[in-house]
Amino acid sequence: MIEARRTTAITYVLLLFATLLVLVPLAGVILASVNSPDTNVTGFQIPEVLSFSNYAEAWTQAKFSTYMTASVIVSTSVVLGTVFLSILAGYAFGVLEFRGRDVLFYLMLGGLVIPAQATIVPLYFEFQFVGLTNSFWALILPQIGALLAFGSFWMRAYFRSAPQALVDAAKIDGASSWAVLWRVLAPLGKPAILTLALLTSLWSWNNFLLPLVMVTDEKFRTAPLGLAFFRGEYNTNFPLMAAAAVTISLPMVVLYLFLQKNFIQGMTSGSVNE
Repeated sequence: MIEARRTTAITYVLLLFATLLVLVPLAGVILASVNSPDTNVTGFQIPEVLSFSNYAEAWTQAKFSTYMTASVIVSTSVVLGTVFLSILAGYAFGVLEFRGRDVLFYLMLGGLVIPAQATIVPLYFEFQFVGLTNSFWALILPQIGALLAFGSFWMRAYFRSAPQALVDAAKIDGASSWAVLWRVLAPLGKPAILTLALLTSLWSWNNFLLPLVMVTDEKFRTAPLGLAFFRGEYNTNFPLMAAAAVTISLPMVVLYLFLQKNFIQGMTSGSVNE
């Protein structure tokens, strides 16, 4: 009993320490964002007067209406494309029986070990050859391709853990493979699917290298890339930069809070039990 209490106490102390490591810098950025624009912020500094005008000024000066729109278009398209294709691939690799299934699956997993930085130059020349650089397609298609390996792995794990009795019962009732997927397994896999959607959203929203290389037109710049250009112009105004950073982070924070319950279920189980 004493040993168990000691283990629990150590666990809570470690969790509290890890939480502080995350929250203290975040609180510092938020506090810096509401300091007066002329304040020289040098660290964790509580503002004397709250100045929320930094957000409005950063939004206007950094042209975030354009950048956020581009990020929403790109991230939404990437999430929809990745999740849809991952569900199909995961179902094929996890439920269907066909020759070469395992070989193809492990071949696809090779995409997880290839660094994105190693493919960016070939991708640029390929998209330039077909005339797709400096467009949303140059930001959407490569991300779907890069995230599909993880998405297929994630959804395959769910489909393999789903009760086989459900699949067999549906087939006995005359359901096709397509009906088994969308009417039986997909609704039960909502936590796993939404978790994949959330992870894909985070990775796509924060992608910086691909927009930096693929686009030059301002209307195609995503929010992280726009923040980098804004930082270069206003690198001495830390409150304004902090407000801009909080602005582009807020959509993902809200999305996580909205999907938190499903995210926890997907991370801890990601499957249905028989």
